Parts: sequence; structure tokens; C-alpha cells
Amino acid sequence: MTHDLDARFALAEAIARKAGAVALDYFNRRETLVIETKRDAQDVVSIADREVENLIRAAVADAHGDDGFLGEEYGLAAGSSGYTWVVDPIDGTSPFVNGMPNWCVSIAVLHDSKPVIGVIFAPCFNELYAAAAGKGATLDGRTLRLDPSRTIRNAVTGIGANNYVTPAFVGKMVETLLEAGGNFIRNGSGALMLAYVAAGRLVGYYEPYMHAWDCLAGYCLVTEAGGWHHPFPVDGDQLTKGAPVLAAAPGATDDLRRIAGL
Repeated sequence: MTHDLDARFALAEAIARKAGAVALDYFNRRETLVIETKRDAQDVVSIADREVENLIRAAVADAHGDDGFLGEEYGLAAGSSGYTWVVDPIDGTSPFVNGMPNWCVSIAVLHDSKPVIGVIFAPCFNELYAAAAGKGATLDGRTLRLDPSRTIRNAVTGIGANNYVTPAFVGKMVETLLEAGGNFIRNGSGALMLAYVAAGRLVGYYEPYMHAWDCLAGYCLVTEAGGWHHPFPVDGDQLTKGAPVLAAAPGATDDLRRIAGL
């Protein structure tokens, strides 16, 4: 298990950097991209997303052909090894196509229904967040450990929203957080904001509906940095469906669970 995990962890880090370089090249010439919409005009995709996912899929297939693979753009391919890679090639496509740096490559690996590897690379900042089960979390090689004195009242919480939930729900969520003495940001990439929780930049992150490819890498990072996260259903076809996502530093967990009703 240790050897298998180490090999996949090293591969995930290498792939994230390579995929990030390809995505960054597209970002720097994004005016040439054809942008398509998915569920609505805010939910977009481009050839950059698809090419980056195909690059990651191919690298995983070459090294670990029996592993499963779930990507945002091309869905789930089952495996037989007990490991499943869960990937968002570009999380934050809306910031990406609009010329903002808040996007990332997110790579998680599941084993026995748990995220045991989480790697998030933010190319515009050249920052690599990496974690594996029992090995801790790092940012560019520096160990991440959460400060228990940080709360929703002396730090900032990240929030996310999309059209899977009503505007009224989102408004109430923000209102409840502010009434509790907190404040918030939203940067357009849930995966990157989860990485920020692990790094102590945010004290927590809440989104009422997210997919596995958006959150599982961040969940591994937060856990290994000493934080808490709400369980995400990964068994069977639940892995391809959305669910509430909440991750928090120790000093914010109780408040954010109460605000989110989780």
C-alpha cells in the first residue's frame, strides 16, 4: 500500500505540473479559444479543459492501467486496482476564460472510498499544494498545519454558489455567516479555495452543491493539514453526483457546521 501510494503521489504531482503548463499556455492565448456553455451561460467549457483532462487520463493509463478514472469532462471509467483518480482539469473555468488567475488543476486519488492523495496546482501563482494519507500536506514543499486560534470571526470564510441551489438559499447562507460575525470571499474555484483552507488563508469553505472532482483533492489537503471536512458520498454512482461540501479549520468547524446545517 505504501509503495502504491508513493508511486501515485509522485505521479499526481508530476502530472499536475505538466497539465498546468498546458493549461497556462491556453490561458495566455485564451482569446483564440471557442467557449461553449453547458448547463447555463455561467457554466462554460473550452478545448483547454478537454485537452488537459485527456493528458491526465493518458498519463494515468500509461502508469496505472488498472486504476479507475473520473474526470469532469469525460466521466467515469471503472478500474480494478482499488484506486480511482478524480480530476478537474481546470477548476474555475469561468475565471480562466475571463482572464482571472483564480483557477487550478485538481487531482485526487481514492482508495477504499477515501481520498488518499490530493494535489492542486495553481499555474498563475506557480503554487503546488500536495497531500497524501499519513504524509501531511505541503505548499511548494512547506508543511501546512492549521492554527486552532483562527475562527470565522478573526479570519475569512470561502463560499461557493451555482444554479443547483436557489438564490434565496445562497442569500440566507451569506446572511447567517455575516450575522455570526464572519466575512467571506468567492473567487470562482472551489478546489482552489479548499487548498486555501489547508494553507490557512481561509478558515473554511462551504458550497451547498459540488461534485467530487471539485472537492476531493482539497478534502485530502485539509485533512492532512489538521482540518475537518463533511463526508462526500463516493460509493457506486454517488461518486458522479453532487453533494454539499464543507471544510474547516479546527476553530471554525462548529460555527460553520451550524451555519451550513451539517
